[in-house]
Amino acid sequence: MRLSRYFLPVLKETPAEAQIVSHRLMLRAGMIKQASAGIYSWLPLGYKVLRNIENIVHEEQVRAGHIPMLMPTLQSAELWKESGRYDAYGPEMLRIRDRHGRDMLYGPTNEELITDIFRSHVGSYKDLPLTLYHIQWKFRDEIRPRFGVMRGREFLMKDGYNFDLTKEDALHAYNRHLVSYLRTYERMGLQAIPMRADSGPIGGDDTHEFLVLAETGESEVFYDSEITDLKFGDRAIDYDNVDQCQAVLEEFTSRYARTDETHDEAEFAKVPAERRRTARGIEVGQIFYFGTKYSDAMGATVADAEGNRVPVHMGSHGIGVSRLLGAIIEASHDDNGIIWPEGVTPFHCGIVNLKQGEDEADAACDALYASLTALGLKPLYDDRNERAGGKFATMDLIGLPWRITVGPRGLKNGVVELTSRRTGESEELPPKQAIARIAAIYGKASA
Repeated sequence: MRLSRYFLPVLKETPAEAQIVSHRLMLRAGMIKQASAGIYSWLPLGYKVLRNIENIVHEEQVRAGHIPMLMPTLQSAELWKESGRYDAYGPEMLRIRDRHGRDMLYGPTNEELITDIFRSHVGSYKDLPLTLYHIQWKFRDEIRPRFGVMRGREFLMKDGYNFDLTKEDALHAYNRHLVSYLRTYERMGLQAIPMRADSGPIGGDDTHEFLVLAETGESEVFYDSEITDLKFGDRAIDYDNVDQCQAVLEEFTSRYARTDETHDEAEFAKVPAERRRTARGIEVGQIFYFGTKYSDAMGATVADAEGNRVPVHMGSHGIGVSRLLGAIIEASHDDNGIIWPEGVTPFHCGIVNLKQGEDEADAACDALYASLTALGLKPLYDDRNERAGGKFATMDLIGLPWRITVGPRGLKNGVVELTSRRTGESEELPPKQAIARIAAIYGKASA
């Protein structure tokens, strides 16, 4: 993409309403625009990152054997009355009435709807296990929406639901989700710590939240510092292997890590003093096992091997897709702007032309742009007739991981400058080598 043809409404000044880093930088980088309190339009740059995050979530869900679908944003209140949650959920749920006087709601979650789908189409234990998920916009009427996409009213969320014959099978689904989430977050350049948490209105006894450590986090967290040394990496996991998934769960949950809601000071005191840590954390996902809570209430049963009707065991699993974007910025930025991890960056690299309109510089930039594009990469070429300082400031603000700078002096010596946004380190390379370096970083073959 050529920047002269792109819609990137960057701001020089920080809007007064932005209280935390991610909100400030998303507004300044032209990623979002507030439509009303807690509701945002996603502008092109923000939308590209949002889709990149969504794609990673989809890929890891499918890898774990989960099946994508799509449920509506508006739901019938009758299903929620059937489960008993319609009156219990609270004012965060937006209740509405259609033109025929039917009670409806803008879904904050989908346990009732997915249970109704299941009971309508699945009747035998032979159809289990089954896990369905979707990525859909949700609405929760926060009393004080703030912090941009971190605590908005409208948000994009992945929510998945498992149906299993026994508690043992459902707990394997729980472990499988925990493992898939660890891989998902690491692909985004995040370390998200699974912490024992409170189930809230979802219900159930087993639940873990995934929190990213950040000074602006809403939750106070207590943890053993050893947990921050754990990495999932490129492990080859068989998601159908119960023992393998259980082993990973135990590795990542055996050390103390809890939110303020479930913190146990006596247990925390057993952690060696030099490893005890307190910090703030941003919740980016949560998994639940709640047994037969919804299947009992809504008659979601299957015939077991003996022909008896038994309620299925269920769990739900959520990832805040739009919230993740803010969490990544909170965890990865500096005074000049965002620093995108390679896995979610909106463009793979930036090209800065220091002498726009000069034939040799223009030709060199065009050649770089064409070569990178031919490799399946997405460069952003700043071809504006602007001063070099302004171009560098824009690239730093929007946070592309790599920048190739082209200028007359370097071209006389047959080189361009390749700069890492994260480290600030630069290296002069012939254009073909710079292309090869970028291609290797993103796993693309170069000629």
